[in-house]
Amino acid sequence: MATRVKRAFKYRFYPTDAQAAELSRTFGCVRKVYNMALAARTEAWVRQERVNYNQTSAMLTAWKKTGELAYLGEVSSVPLQQALRHLQTAFANFFAKHAKYPRFKAKKKSRASAEYTSSAFRFRDGRLTLAKMAEPLDIVWSRPLPEGAVPTTVTVSRDSAGRWFVSMLCEDPWVKPLAAADTAVGIDVGLDHLLTLSTGGKIANPRHERRDRERLAKAQRGLSRKAKGDGANRRKARKRVARIHARITDRRQDHLHKLTTRLVRENQTLVIEDLTVRNMVKNRSLARAISDAAWAEFRSMLEYKAGWYGREVIAVDRFFPSSKLCSACGSLAEAMPLNVRTWTCGSCGTAHDRDVNAAENLLAAGLAVSVCGAGVRPQRRTPGGQSAMKQKTQRREP
Repeated sequence: MATRVKRAFKYRFYPTDAQAAELSRTFGCVRKVYNMALAARTEAWVRQERVNYNQTSAMLTAWKKTGELAYLGEVSSVPLQQALRHLQTAFANFFAKHAKYPRFKAKKKSRASAEYTSSAFRFRDGRLTLAKMAEPLDIVWSRPLPEGAVPTTVTVSRDSAGRWFVSMLCEDPWVKPLAAADTAVGIDVGLDHLLTLSTGGKIANPRHERRDRERLAKAQRGLSRKAKGDGANRRKARKRVARIHARITDRRQDHLHKLTTRLVRENQTLVIEDLTVRNMVKNRSLARAISDAAWAEFRSMLEYKAGWYGREVIAVDRFFPSSKLCSACGSLAEAMPLNVRTWTCGSCGTAHDRDVNAAENLLAAGLAVSVCGAGVRPQRRTPGGQSAMKQKTQRREP
């Protein structure tokens, strides 16, 4: 039976000049309202008072009546209310200790976006018209929406490269749990190889950033030479840099989507190791390579797709000595420097590939947890659970 899964379908669109101007005004108002509400809640926090969504919504109504902020009433009110709801969620996550204290949105660094609920857009015959707009958006339908799907939420965004996107949240009736399989795989992430599987297979690291590193460096040098400020030449140079970054990101996401979909389809149980990527990128010599490998993004994709298709992801504690433990006899090596890629067990004489051995140990530990809940300290075991990723890197990128 098909499961009702909410999926966001993202498309590129090309706004008219009037639509671009209206959306740009909306983005600015959304950022303004979010920052003002955050400032008000922060001041209340200092006074040991709490302000909730209803109170910030009342503030928004009062702001619109002032001469200085009357322009907030010129755009659709729905994206502004949604910004307050997002702020409420951010504070809820903070109080639950799931996230840091909310931060202000900077004009140049924050994502330009606005969220519309069903009362603020019209979707008919494949044509999407937003509130305050007379014409529908010119969307490039790179893939069809599920038959009969009606968007419940629409998010419009503009990236730093100047590209416009619309994301439509719909129920997808065609996502079905796959037939149960008897296969399981341990997955060890790295830099020399992006993934090493317990089956012995290895997935090459595409190093997407390195492929465009020369072009990126040239564009960044050009940007650094432009006069500071908001001049036309500096804006053009900034956009050239952003386009290269966007190209790298698009390639990386495409590769990860294909890879995670294949792994989820082929395996019932997938065992990975918990990683604290946020701490790992503090290593200046490896930060660039770790960011390019996108281990956290790989983990996120693996988990939500496992949830869709009825698979299981098990995360093993990052302190589990997967690399130093002999998968044949279980003896533990005293030391295992990162430059050691192959080693021989001193107890049983088995020769190991460091990464394959680690993947095999992860699989065994994950299955032990799955069967009897013992062996290692696991993170949450879920179809589509959450955690960070693996605290291990391979030798420095050449």
